[in-house]
Amino acid sequence: MTQPDTLVALVTRAAQIWPERTAWVFDATGARFTFADIDDHSGRLAHALHEQGIRTGDRVAVMLRNEPAFPLLWLALAKLGAVLVPVNINYREFDGAHVLRHSGARLTVGADEFTALLEKIAPETDVERVLTPAELQSEIRYEPESVVAEQPVNIQYTSGTTGAPKGCVLPHRYWTTLAIGLATDFPAVGEDDVLLTAQPFHYIDPQWNVALGLASGATLVVLDRFHPSTFWAKVREHQVTWFYCLGLMPTLLLRQPPHPDDRNHRVRAISASAIPPDLHAQLEERWGVPWYEAFGMTETGGDIRVSPADHDATVGTGCIGRPSRDREVMIAGEDGKPLPRGETGELLIRGIGLMHGYHDDPEATARAFAGGWFHTGDLARMDPAGRVYYLGRTKDMIRRSGENISADEVERALLQHPSVRLAAVLAVPDELRGEEVKAYVVIEGERPAPETLADFCARQLAYFKVPRFWAFQDDLPRTPSERVAKGELRKVADLRAGAWDRSTGEWL
Repeated sequence: MTQPDTLVALVTRAAQIWPERTAWVFDATGARFTFADIDDHSGRLAHALHEQGIRTGDRVAVMLRNEPAFPLLWLALAKLGAVLVPVNINYREFDGAHVLRHSGARLTVGADEFTALLEKIAPETDVERVLTPAELQSEIRYEPESVVAEQPVNIQYTSGTTGAPKGCVLPHRYWTTLAIGLATDFPAVGEDDVLLTAQPFHYIDPQWNVALGLASGATLVVLDRFHPSTFWAKVREHQVTWFYCLGLMPTLLLRQPPHPDDRNHRVRAISASAIPPDLHAQLEERWGVPWYEAFGMTETGGDIRVSPADHDATVGTGCIGRPSRDREVMIAGEDGKPLPRGETGELLIRGIGLMHGYHDDPEATARAFAGGWFHTGDLARMDPAGRVYYLGRTKDMIRRSGENISADEVERALLQHPSVRLAAVLAVPDELRGEEVKAYVVIEGERPAPETLADFCARQLAYFKVPRFWAFQDDLPRTPSERVAKGELRKVADLRAGAWDRSTGEWL
């Protein structure tokens, strides 16, 4: 394969090789686009953005659901040499304002349902205009700028270990490395494949699916969101051959009632992150197709994956595979030096096509890339054959239903409430969602009802960040440096005991 190194080159090449082939199918509306359509529509959208004053290096924040305007805007910005800033559709004033302000976005493009929110927070930021996709129309196609592989094309926000979400600066090469790797190595996606994505477009997964389709000629089916009860019906309807899922999705699929057509499909392989080891064999037996573990991060792309050669020996073991051809992996001790095979340490990664760093955060970038390796903050070990096994996280981060939640961000939002003097947020193990969020709060004055604090949080943060469990304390244990000693809070048999459960409205 000729290997384009920018998104622009992927679009141009796909339109030349497969002009009339169906590239995208949007399930909710039935909208279809050929590869030639994508090149044409993104070119005209690029001209409309140029007319709005968007130039090379400018940032544009986009808040849209799974509709064609999102990927078209992304590719249009790529043609301009500009940068997409995806905004999580669940964000509200507190977290939404941070993304707009921190990214330095000049323009926002949002669906009608998000216009009021964007207009409310825009005055706190550098945003000059709030537009809808309908306001970006042009009959003229823009001739792409001469973009290069290392030019940024995304600032992708992801929850870090502390503080507000960090903006990962992703260059064109990030996307082409990821896409071409999946097209030329396992799972070797080609023009006869039909892909499917059910995650929201503000995450990287649908975006790299778009890039993969452009690189391979495969058709991409986009669902409005993940619906466990109808997911496999959509897989059958659209004749899907390969898809990726993560987090809670495998468990929720397995909990659906068995169907006579469970094995009546064209899927040849499924890639997934965090497959529950004890359910791995059941997943394969139910649908009669192999599930392959894969590991990646917003910061690094596609890093480690199980191949067919290792599949049978690793089902149910928690093995995440071997490094992809563009990656090196090291299991390091606290001194940053490699550990012997079999020992547990931090997973470090390096290679081409990683993020450039965290936007406007040189200190965090330096920490992340200390010693020339990206420090994942995850614990892992490597067996004698070079296969990697994921063992957990070193980060103060909560993983709820596949969503990364910074405990620090939730704490800072809680502290905005006039009655909250001190707050600490922890992860509570949960069988269904992996982890749930628990908040400890110290109140000044009259104690508000837990419902009041939960509602306050819901107005400030995305729904998945709002704590489920609430506990009121007279004070919280501290370290000598006056930080909350979370280790002391965790020294109980059941973190749920004595807490108010938002899901049931009851004290436990």
